[in-house]
Amino acid sequence: MQGNLVNGRWVETGGQENINPSDTDDVIGIYATGDAALVGEAIAAARAALPGWAASGPLVRHAVLSATARELSARRAELGHLLAREEGKTLAEAIGEVNRAAQVFEFFAGEVLRLSGETGVSVRPGTEVMVTREPAGVVGLITPWNFPIAIPAWKIAPALAWGNTVVFKPASLVPGSAWALVDILHRAGAPAGVINLVVGGGSTVGQALIEGEIDAISFTGSTGIGARIAAASAARLRRFQLEMGGKNPLVVLDDADLDRAVACALDGAHFATGQRCTASSRLVVTEGIHDRFVDAIKERIAGLRVGHALDPETQIGPVVDQDQLNGNLGYVETGLAEGARLETGGMRLDRQTPGYFQQPALFTEVTNDMRIAREEIFGPVAAVIRVRDYDEALAVANDTAFGLTSGIVTQSLKHASHFRRASSAGMVTVNLPTAGVDFHAPFGGRKGSSFGPREQGSYAREFYSVVKTAYVHAG
Repeated sequence: MQGNLVNGRWVETGGQENINPSDTDDVIGIYATGDAALVGEAIAAARAALPGWAASGPLVRHAVLSATARELSARRAELGHLLAREEGKTLAEAIGEVNRAAQVFEFFAGEVLRLSGETGVSVRPGTEVMVTREPAGVVGLITPWNFPIAIPAWKIAPALAWGNTVVFKPASLVPGSAWALVDILHRAGAPAGVINLVVGGGSTVGQALIEGEIDAISFTGSTGIGARIAAASAARLRRFQLEMGGKNPLVVLDDADLDRAVACALDGAHFATGQRCTASSRLVVTEGIHDRFVDAIKERIAGLRVGHALDPETQIGPVVDQDQLNGNLGYVETGLAEGARLETGGMRLDRQTPGYFQQPALFTEVTNDMRIAREEIFGPVAAVIRVRDYDEALAVANDTAFGLTSGIVTQSLKHASHFRRASSAGMVTVNLPTAGVDFHAPFGGRKGSSFGPREQGSYAREFYSVVKTAYVHAG
């Protein structure tokens, strides 16, 4: 059994099977599960370790983060294989995700060496002003199953870089990647209590962490749970950071290069089985190119190879579990009931191994008030919305409760520039898929997608550190 890490010790309590969604007969391993009491021990350990880690020099933190980056990079094939088995994304995507995690740790190892403050002259004679940053404190991290090593990396790395200690609760569906990452950090020299891992359900471990005596919490997951974390954190006057999904539009204008438009839509909507908060599940297409676009993307979807994540020929892996598959199939039925036209796909598929396979779906004749155009499905289901022109496309794109990312495909610099400014999303792409971001650039959205400071890059310091202003009189 792979245990939880609390105060530098591996603790074996409970136990759950880690099941391969490409082959439900394949048990990847048995992973320990925690409870509220173990969360309390982890928080206490993190609290005790905080003064020492906060006071550690930059070379100490740099050594831990850079060693973690090196091992992740060296083991990317092995860890990618594990990730593909437990989450279901293709092997190529999984290896790429591990490599990205390595890049994140490498970036923040560099940030440790760039920690600095500011000095200024006071309005009072003989007085200096110094502005420095200190750790936020004990940080709770709750991460989702769709990026089981990259999202933990881009939360843990900046937390440690700025001197915080961490209690980490990964999604129960993907404990293997979380365990591997924490094991690497532990062996890289993170002192006891600096990084703590507690695996378990949201109603037990997650709730205990939300209610625990921590100083900050960063969460990626559903809007409903995000709202609960916000309420609990506000009541405790505790800082919080929320990433909660999206219903992202990809606008395709009449002048778009058709091949590029189809490639962007296919990548954003269907690759990674549509299980990305940045997925472009709304394809907003102007009428002059609409029919050609639909015909072209239908042909591409029909040719996609859906299968076992470890098969090198697979382009689309399985859905993560039965509950998610049931939800996806339910949305297909909802779309039909609402009057949308199912152009292709949507059905469950049988393969050589028992798994959660689904043919990517494409709806047309969708209006922006339908549930399949309003709610995040988190599966390989895309809705095409026909519009008259750019102005209507922009209005439809912005007509959503979410605001994570948006994209446009066009050869018009005028429209591209206007869309970049006028889109009500936190991230905008031009002639690129809506999914796919750089590890050193800020990540986050607006409206119901995000709350709090941005993640990733140097902007992460705004959440993981607090500002202190000192006045010093030399007389």
